[in-house]
Amino acid sequence: MGLLDRLGAGDGPVRVGLFVDGPNVLRSEFDVDLADIRAVAGERGRLAITRLYLDENATPGLIQAAEANGFEVVTTSGDVDVKLAVDATAAAAEGDIDLLAIASRDTDFKPVVEAAARRGVETFAIAPGEYGRSDALRTAAHDAVTLE
Repeated sequence: MGLLDRLGAGDGPVRVGLFVDGPNVLRSEFDVDLADIRAVAGERGRLAITRLYLDENATPGLIQAAEANGFEVVTTSGDVDVKLAVDATAAAAEGDIDLLAIASRDTDFKPVVEAAARRGVETFAIAPGEYGRSDALRTAAHDAVTLE
């Protein structure tokens, strides 16, 4: 049963897991607003997971701004991509979400999107701008949007 079938089946709102690759999305050349990312994902259903992944050098101001926009901030001393990929895959595999939304310009998340789709989870790629769009990630996802 696809996402649209579930929407009409009375099973409740679609649970969206939003995972944002901070280092690849929050760059000055993209001028992305976290509220816009949240709004685009929220149009797809109820935000069940809303996480922004940052490296350990993230400024306190950025962390506070993200939290003020309703994000759970995950900082890591290791590779942000690995932590995000593991968490997103786990959410899809454990049935915590119906739709996986990944905001990134990184092709590294293509296997995550494909794994979620194999488990019947709808997938949505959010690109931070035309320049920051991964065509491979966009093609692998069921749906995609490019922020302007």
